[in-house]
Amino acid sequence: MLDLIKPKFERLLAVLWREEPDILPLYEHFVDAEVIEAMTGEPLRSLNLSKKEGKLRYIRVLIKFYKGMGYDYVPLELPLNLPRNNVLLAEDTAALSRGLRAWQDESRGVIESRDDYHEYPWPDPDSAVDYELMDILCKEVPENMGIVGGVAGGILEHVMWLMGTRPFFRALYRDEWLIRNMFDTIGSLICAVDSHLVELDKLGVLRMGDDMGFRMGTFISPMHLRKYVFPCQRRCVQLAHRHGKPFILHSCGNLERVMEDIIDYVGIDAKHSFEDAIMPVTEVKKKYGDKIAILGGVDVDKLARWPLNQFKEYVKGIIKACAPGGGYALGSGNTITNYVKIENYITMIKLRAKYGKYPASP
Repeated sequence: MLDLIKPKFERLLAVLWREEPDILPLYEHFVDAEVIEAMTGEPLRSLNLSKKEGKLRYIRVLIKFYKGMGYDYVPLELPLNLPRNNVLLAEDTAALSRGLRAWQDESRGVIESRDDYHEYPWPDPDSAVDYELMDILCKEVPENMGIVGGVAGGILEHVMWLMGTRPFFRALYRDEWLIRNMFDTIGSLICAVDSHLVELDKLGVLRMGDDMGFRMGTFISPMHLRKYVFPCQRRCVQLAHRHGKPFILHSCGNLERVMEDIIDYVGIDAKHSFEDAIMPVTEVKKKYGDKIAILGGVDVDKLARWPLNQFKEYVKGIIKACAPGGGYALGSGNTITNYVKIENYITMIKLRAKYGKYPASP
């Protein structure tokens, strides 16, 4: 563990309110369990999270890692209890392999019809997530750290995961009743869980991960996003704001056509997930940094493949361009995956300690 800079949650909050902190904070949506295990020497994936002792150990490993790496917070998202079997598996060839890697089966869903919707075992809000995991984190998190959390997976993501990509797109144009009810049901579940989480004092930031696009544009049309997705996201943002807490949206893809909707209508305070092939974070900061905080943006492909010397200059350039004026936190453009170069990841954090002190100048 690096232990270069002591955590201070107010540092991250200052950035989310687009102010200058004392030191440039770090931000990640999450770090893969394989990376955390490698750097802490502690088991994570093998812990039994159905038992309290397993949950407690899991939380303590998370705290050990994020505190030791210099983060001002611990991220925790609670998975919704929405069972599905439409996943595919393949060998994970990453350096820190998890054995098998799972992803969405795009051809089939567990809910493809109105009958499927009615027969699905929808949970009630009280049993939708494992609240105990968050309660334990609230008790264990150090006094100088906070929690950034919410529901794992966003509104569009859960609808597409449950329906399967192709059945979802068919229904989007053929069965408005099914699509409307899917978004309403899942949106209501997420909002109900968030309404409980925002009451927790140690949870200082509410967030949602809801991937809405790919490299060339959005998964569904801006019209459909405005009709089905943004209203539900907006309700979650309003929940956070009623409790005086900022809201972070993590969303992959090219969202240029709807960024004004996301900023002005949904009302987010910060955006995470950027890819150089779409728009480098330095350009994003110039374009939107006067309206929302910008988080991360160190391209995952470069984290995974670039030689160290070239990577150092790249990260230094991002700090120089994005840090002045505040409203920016350093981190990856997506997540610290189990296939990035650990050497590059550690270097990024060390460069923050060396070049991230304020006042910053371009």
